[in-house]
Amino acid sequence: MKTKAIRLYGKNDLRLEEFELPAIKDNEILAKVVCDSICMSSYKATHEADIHKRVPRDVARNPVIIGHEFAGEIVEAGSKWKDKFKAGDKFSIQPALNDENGPVGLLSAPGYSYQYTGGDATYVIIPNEVMENDCLLHYTGKGFYPASLSEPLSCVIGAMHANYHTEQGSYTHHMEIKDGGNMAILAGVGPMGLAAINYAIHRPDRKPRFLIVTDIDQTRLDRAESLYSPEEAAKNGIELKYINTGKMENPAAELKALTGGKGYDDVFVFAPVAPIIEQADALLAVDGCLNFFAGPAKTDFKASFNFYNVHYARTHIVGTSGGNNDDMVEALEMMSNGLDPAGLVTHIGGINAVIDTTLNLPNIPGGKKLIYTHIDMPLTAISEFESKGQTNPVYAGLHKLCAANNGLWNVEAEEYLLANAGKL
Repeated sequence: MKTKAIRLYGKNDLRLEEFELPAIKDNEILAKVVCDSICMSSYKATHEADIHKRVPRDVARNPVIIGHEFAGEIVEAGSKWKDKFKAGDKFSIQPALNDENGPVGLLSAPGYSYQYTGGDATYVIIPNEVMENDCLLHYTGKGFYPASLSEPLSCVIGAMHANYHTEQGSYTHHMEIKDGGNMAILAGVGPMGLAAINYAIHRPDRKPRFLIVTDIDQTRLDRAESLYSPEEAAKNGIELKYINTGKMENPAAELKALTGGKGYDDVFVFAPVAPIIEQADALLAVDGCLNFFAGPAKTDFKASFNFYNVHYARTHIVGTSGGNNDDMVEALEMMSNGLDPAGLVTHIGGINAVIDTTLNLPNIPGGKKLIYTHIDMPLTAISEFESKGQTNPVYAGLHKLCAANNGLWNVEAEEYLLANAGKL
């Protein structure tokens, strides 16, 4: 079977190519990719190429398919897996395999390390180690984009599970955010911050009592508030405030004052900016946990931290990168039960848009860029559907469907796009 795919050959060297896939082995699975969400991690891998820890050193001779936030359908399962997977099953993939048998050992991941597996392709061959590690996951919900976005959601799920708290006079560590505590999400209205807000509000078990979300971009704050409103949070027992710290003289002091001076039990940092990390440190309550979520591009990135409070107030820091299988399963279950991640998505495109989008991702405003790999479509903001619809009825149809859903992408719009993409 032939596939079209975006392959990485070297630093900033991405190519859209069509080539023949080999016949699958008994321990492999042939799959159709429907959509892939482009991640900043793909941008980093593209710019670093063979020095990236997940990319093989010989990528120039054996190019890899990029994209790791993808979903699709099983086409054919090898004999080893035919009892667990069958043609037509919808799937998502947990890319962090943690399997030493991959091309780059433990750090091997679909979308970084494999010649025939990645999200920016029409068809892929899923290797044995993905299934061996239970990283090929069934999805039973509606549509495909929720399954694609389960990977970024799993990252924030993992982050909240990774936080911990201690007991005075004891060496016991209690994993998780503090139930009924104060939480702050700083620089939190980008795509991953929105995922964190969505999860914090809607998770079925533990929740903060008080949650603040900060940024310095009022437009993005207003959009976040329209998606995940204080009223919606209140229905789930959470007092939620969106705050523009750019308008504050002393953000740390003013934010801490909102808690009566107690501070925040859990603080998440969603931008790799030293002043934000230092602000987060200043916001911590006794036994507060700072989660540095944002991945810096510089290997020598540093910020100061108050070690007096580490010693006397038991403040501490954790960092997470990605989620694990349990986090992906939790994400997919929440999607199947109706959690809609559409608020993360601001742009839609086809496979022809992948290269420019990936290479320039930091310079493209908005949230997640969702790619449908079997169509050609320029990367288009959902907000542009109306104007483009004046000359193209497909865009007009997409605008109508999104406008009926608070301006958000949705399953009906996805189905309409896939059925009418040839008329774009």
